[in-house]
Amino acid sequence: MLEAGSKAPEFVLPDDRGGETSLSDLLKDGPLILYFYPADFTPGCTREACEIRDIHNDIQGVGLQVAGVSPQDEESHQRFRDKHDLPFVLLSDPDKIAIKMYDVDGPFGVGVRRATFLISQDRIIKDAVMADVRIGRHKEFIEKAIILRETAGKGKKKSG
Repeated sequence: MLEAGSKAPEFVLPDDRGGETSLSDLLKDGPLILYFYPADFTPGCTREACEIRDIHNDIQGVGLQVAGVSPQDEESHQRFRDKHDLPFVLLSDPDKIAIKMYDVDGPFGVGVRRATFLISQDRIIKDAVMADVRIGRHKEFIEKAIILRETAGKGKKKSG
C-alpha cells in the first residue's frame, strides 16, 4: 500500500455513469477519499459503501470528494450504486491498473485489499488505512478526516 507522503499516481478508469474519470478529475473540487474494495454486492463491501453513503453529507460538507474502485465492470457498478443509492462515483478497474499502482492488489494477484486513501489536491497521500476484515476502520478513518477538516476551518459548521 502506498504510504502517507507519497505522490498519488494518476489514472483514468471507466466509471459507473458510462464515461471515464481520472484522478485529476476527482481532485478538481477538493481533496479525495479514494477507497478500494474487493467486489460489488458482497456483504462487507455493501456495508462499507452504505456506511460511506450514510456520512456522505458530512464528507461533502467539509469539501471532500469520494470515489470507490474495484475490478467489476461499469454495469455492475451502476447496479450496485442504484440498488444502494450511492451518491459517489464507482470506478471499474478490471485490469487492476490503479489497484496495482496503489499497491492494493491481493496476495498472489488474487482479489483486492480493502484500503482507503486521503489525497490532497496536489496529489499527495495525506493518510491511508488498510483493513480487509475490520471494515469499520474505514468509516472511522473518514470520520477522522472530516473532523480534521472541520477543525482546520474547512467546510460548513453544523447548526442544530
